[in-house]
Amino acid sequence: MSTGSQRGGVAGSVLVPLCAVSGAIVLAGFFFPGFIGETVSGEAWLTIALVFFSSGLGYLAVLPHSSDEEGALPESYLLRVRRRGVREMLRGFLARQELATLAPAVVLFALFFLLQVALPDAVSGVVGGVTDAILSVGGPVFLAAVFVSVCYCLFLLLGPWGGIKLGGPDVEPSYTLPTFFTLVFTAGIAAGVVFWGPAEALFHYQTPPPYVDAAPESSAAIGGALTYALFHWGLSAWSAYAVIGVPIAYFVFNRGAPLRVSTILAPFLGVDGLDSRWSTLVDTLAVFAIIGGIATSVALVSEQFLTGTSFQWGVTAGRLGPVLFVGGLTLIFCLSAVSGVHRGIRRISGVTMLLFGLFAALIVAVGPRTFVFERGTQALGSYAVNFVPLSVYLDGQWVADWTVWNWSWWFSWAPFAGLFIAALSRGRRIRTVVFVSVIATSAATMAWFLILGGTSLFVQHTGRADVLAAMSSYGSAEAVAGFPLFEALPLSQLLMFLFLALIITFMATSADTSTLVVATLAAKRGLAPSSASIVFWGVLQGSVAVAVLLVGGAGTLQALAVLTGGPFAVLSLVALIGLTGTFYRHERGHTSVIGHVRNRLPEIQTHPDLDPPDND
Repeated sequence: MSTGSQRGGVAGSVLVPLCAVSGAIVLAGFFFPGFIGETVSGEAWLTIALVFFSSGLGYLAVLPHSSDEEGALPESYLLRVRRRGVREMLRGFLARQELATLAPAVVLFALFFLLQVALPDAVSGVVGGVTDAILSVGGPVFLAAVFVSVCYCLFLLLGPWGGIKLGGPDVEPSYTLPTFFTLVFTAGIAAGVVFWGPAEALFHYQTPPPYVDAAPESSAAIGGALTYALFHWGLSAWSAYAVIGVPIAYFVFNRGAPLRVSTILAPFLGVDGLDSRWSTLVDTLAVFAIIGGIATSVALVSEQFLTGTSFQWGVTAGRLGPVLFVGGLTLIFCLSAVSGVHRGIRRISGVTMLLFGLFAALIVAVGPRTFVFERGTQALGSYAVNFVPLSVYLDGQWVADWTVWNWSWWFSWAPFAGLFIAALSRGRRIRTVVFVSVIATSAATMAWFLILGGTSLFVQHTGRADVLAAMSSYGSAEAVAGFPLFEALPLSQLLMFLFLALIITFMATSADTSTLVVATLAAKRGLAPSSASIVFWGVLQGSVAVAVLLVGGAGTLQALAVLTGGPFAVLSLVALIGLTGTFYRHERGHTSVIGHVRNRLPEIQTHPDLDPPDND
């Protein structure tokens, strides 16, 4: 029996019974709410819930994979994990790290929290002022970067360069298309899609955007609210990932560059020049953006999760509750990241996608289908017709607070999501990568917002539930939106359970991917990250999240992470310029989609079955 199988057996003997017992208690709390408080205290129930999710997902992550027994992974598997004994891992940890990337990130986060403790108001004031200034003054840059990204992705999808095969004509993909889509989608979207699904359209319904000429909370405001939700989470958002991922993938697989975010500079520095200070600066900035973005998300998700449970069950977890939540979540994504893409990351992503589809199907089954279909169809049409005007519309503070903020947030996540897309793309044509990472992911996201957003607008507009009042009672917390919505629908307890499960699995799938990506960026060139380095970066992300909860400054750190979106918005334009020049010089002779159709026309016209009948 292999070592991986032995570990899976030992883990199963502990984790499976733990998951079964804790799961029974958690389900009792969901379907028999009086059980909480009468039999089990709220704090104990939350702890047991964390044990349930941690043990279940943890066991899924450590189950052995066929590659463990074979002793090798496919040649195309880039995001490898080096597994060594504990003593060897600790002894050689620093020797395998790129200290120029590791040290600045650790120092910057330590300095941030020291200043946050000593001068919280001053730090928040300075960061807030800088953020407002950049989002207002730099708004045109973000809008231009996103619009260019969409146009470029559409050109790659239809144009001749989309036919370039990453890795060469003889290389086969490592993953099936469904697996490729699942990994990309679940890593790039995080738990925000769960919270904002029922909430964003409601905010725009309550306060219509300036572009939408409608009275607040009117029937006319519904269409504009759904249209803007699609705009903020659709093609524009996902294109920000692709314009970082495609250049990295091309230069890694077709030009021999290292798997680094700084590889987007290869057209200007050369592959051999990617050890320069500029490259190190880009990778260090990427590490800071990834940790800041993920750690802040983990902290905010923990608070939102507990806010939701407090609203629904009256459970108060105190200051220790969010810390326990972060600890359980950190355990899950560390186990998943250490197990690698083929095991934990792929499996938890699959579970997340199944829950995502099941939840959406249930909402369609028990929700206002006619309303969602009619309003959703209108919103899709409005999104298509107004896409260009919305993309260049920059008028007033609302756009800076919503649209520009969203674009900056997506670009701040682009380093890790783009690099992950690149690592999975070997053997795929660029056209396929763009279709999966932009078109397919946008379709899934927009369907979710139409279903959840349309349902929440229906219950709010018809008076079946006052979701806006519930959010207002909790400081306009988007985390609360789902609970009054589900109470107004059949199968409410099941929907709530799946909703909270999705929060955990979505956050785990983003955090485990980001942990593996950061460990890869911080490892010395040519070395795969060790299990110790992955655990180090995972624990660092969890520690930053805990520090945010204990010290404060979640909004400030989130603003700092979002600010990194500015440089990457500019770098995305630089990357596209370099990629275009390289394609023009070295990748001539490919055929566009229209060319493929035109080339097939003679075959279609001369097909025997299509010949005209002989009238003689």
